[in-house]
Parts: sequence; C-alpha cells; structure tokens
Amino acid sequence: MRGRRRGRTVAAAGAVIAAVVTTTACGQDDTSDSANRLTWYINPDGGGTNPEGGGQAQLAKECTDASGGQYQISVQVLPNSASDQRQQLLRRLAAGDEGVDIMSVDPVFVAEFAEAGFLEKVPSDKVDTFTDDVVDPVITSAQWKDEMYASPFWANTQLLWYRKSAAKEAGLDMSKPVTWEQLVEVAEKDDTNIGVQASRYEGYMVWINALVEGAGGKVVENPGADGQELTFGLDTDQGRAAAEVIRSIAQKGVGGPALGSTDETSTLDMFQTEGADYMVNWPYVYAALEQAEVDWIDDIGWAKYPATVEGEDSRPPLGGIQMGVNSASTKKDKAWAAVECLTSERSQREYMIGTGNPAARKAVYDDAEVKKIFPMAGLIRSSLDDGAARPSTQYYGDVSGGIQREYSPPGAVDPSTTPAQTTRLLTDVLSGDALL
Repeated sequence: MRGRRRGRTVAAAGAVIAAVVTTTACGQDDTSDSANRLTWYINPDGGGTNPEGGGQAQLAKECTDASGGQYQISVQVLPNSASDQRQQLLRRLAAGDEGVDIMSVDPVFVAEFAEAGFLEKVPSDKVDTFTDDVVDPVITSAQWKDEMYASPFWANTQLLWYRKSAAKEAGLDMSKPVTWEQLVEVAEKDDTNIGVQASRYEGYMVWINALVEGAGGKVVENPGADGQELTFGLDTDQGRAAAEVIRSIAQKGVGGPALGSTDETSTLDMFQTEGADYMVNWPYVYAALEQAEVDWIDDIGWAKYPATVEGEDSRPPLGGIQMGVNSASTKKDKAWAAVECLTSERSQREYMIGTGNPAARKAVYDDAEVKKIFPMAGLIRSSLDDGAARPSTQYYGDVSGGIQREYSPPGAVDPSTTPAQTTRLLTDVLSGDALL
C-alpha cells in the first residue's frame, strides 16, 4: 500500500454510554409538576445527556423552554447498539411501562412495535406536519399497514468515500456510477482495501440489503405478511448477485485484514490510517475526520453508493431514527406536542449541525451553514431519495438475525448455497420449526 501520514484514530459519533443516565432537560428540579413531565428514551449521540451538547438532550431542553410550561422533557439514554435498544424498549413496552412517553426508534423496529400495539398512531391532525418536506422513503419507514406510527426525526444514508489521488491513479471516473466489481478490481490491483461493515451485527444486514436492492431485488418480497406466509428474495438472481459481491471482496482479500469483524468505527479507522482507499459509511465520518485534523482532508472525495450490477442504479442504505409515542403513556397529547417541536425543521437543522446526523426534511439541505459544514449535502439528500429501507416486517429481528448468522463469516459466503440455506433457515424459524 502507498505510504501516508497517520492521523489520530477517531471514534464513531455514537460513543458507548456506560450507564443509563437521566437528566432533567428544562433545568428545573424534581419538585416540578410531574403531570407535565415527559420521559424521552434517546439513542446515544454525540451530545450525550449534555443540554448544551448539540444532541437530543439539547433539543429536549430547547423544546421544553419553548413550550411555556406545557411539558418538561427529561431524557434517558438507551444502549449503543440498535439490537440492545430494541431489547430494552421491548421489556418496558411489554410491561406497559407508563414511564416511557417518547422513544427514538430505529426505523426497522417500527413495524414490530406497531404490530404489537406498543406505538400510538400519529394523530390525524399531525400527519401532514410530520411528513411535510420529508424524503419519501423515510415517510414509508414511519408507517405500518398504511398507518403512520412515528414522526421522522433524522435520516441516514451511506456514501462511497474515497481518496481522490488513489481514484485518479486507478483511472476511476468518480463522476460516473461506480460498481462494486470496479472497486474490487482497482483495490486488488493497487494493493489497497475497501472499507465495508461485515461483522455479525446490524451493520452487516444494512450492507446485504443494499446489495440485494441494488440488484433489483427485495430481501422480503411481501412485507406485512404473517410469519409462515413471508417470502424472501435471497435465493434469486438478484440475491445471488449480492452474495457474489461479498464473496469477491472476501476472496480477493480487499476487505481488510479482519473482514468478519469490521463495523463503522473500524472501517473509518482503516480509511484514516492508510488501510483503505475506498469506504462505504455514513456522513458523520467527514466531521469525524475534520475533528481528527487529518492533514489530507482535501484528498477526500465522495460519490453515490456503488452499484451492485452494472447498468442498475444503486440503492444506498437507509437509516436514521423515527420518533414514536408509547401507547401506554398517560400524556399522549403532550408527547405529540413535544414530538412536533423535536422533529421540526429547525430542530433537525440544529441536530444535523450538532451531531452530523442528516435531517429527514429536505429544506435543511439548502441551509447555508449546513452546506458549509457538509459540502456533500446535495449528495446526501439525493441518496436519501434513492435509498432502500431494510425490510418492513414485524419479524424483522428474526429476519436480520438469521441473515447475519448464515452470511457469517463473509469469507464463507457462496452465491450458489448461502442464499438458499438462509431462506430455508428463515422459513423454518418463522414456522416454529427452528430457533436462532
């Protein structure tokens, strides 16, 4: 690999929070009126529980102050991983815990929570407010069976990040769509790597789903169906094309020295410390590299997510956070009023600037300060429009878990067998004939 200066290693924006912490967001003491107090369970972000940290805790304080005493929002931080967040929320929701009012929910769990009756439907008079100017795929992720159960808060998508000098030397025209096959070819030729997320966790499912969608397929072909009726698009030409990308990266050895243990943080570390010239990752990485004061920031380029199949448009991963209200909350009206403030265009703009997490509302990307901080803002917005959400199903936990299991380690993925084996496992699990 070509020698480069090493910068300081940076951590992902969502740092691990060691313990659940409660903070009173409005700056009042515990004697304040409990009838107005709302508890918001937030996912970890760069702001933590600091009401001046630029994250969700700051929004909680600002919306509390703006409410004129209508409500007072306190925050509790959920675990770092999406799977652990799901488990903690499910335990509380299944117990009918009235102490949960508002939740920051990964989009893939909206269907499961709504189907179980844990999420309150969005009031009809707020649907237009919550969907105005929001990118369409994010609205879809907030719905279940044609009903809206959450308000889009922030969206997320992955870009292809690259070193301009390396792409130029390789002869890649990054102004045109780039395929995974092209990237593998130049990475092998130039003795470099492509940073991907292939550890056995949700990030791997994100990659697999984007590959299948990019080939024109669907992981789940009939969203909303009951378990035994669910059909899968893994053992198809499109699914096998996706598996071929994974096999190629593993066999050619261009996924890094430990492909089966890569996540967003390790991928970024590879990109920063000269281990990879190309990387797929979320937009937070640009701010992270700037904060690390790397001396090659001007050599960083960005392009649309790679295409699975030449001639087919890529379908970038879609992520982010939806904001829902607990159906067991005794303060639903106040909670929805708070959600309206927390997900407003102003709040989403502040949150994007403060944490690097992209807004769900399109107008934010036209803001001068946002464009200054995120010179790739236009690409983020268009990637969100073209994004592919992960499957919408009430059995998402089982579907994702089964796929992660059968596609791990990535070096063992075989397009001729892995998709079919995975389909059989998922069918058996959802029929009650097997356990994960």
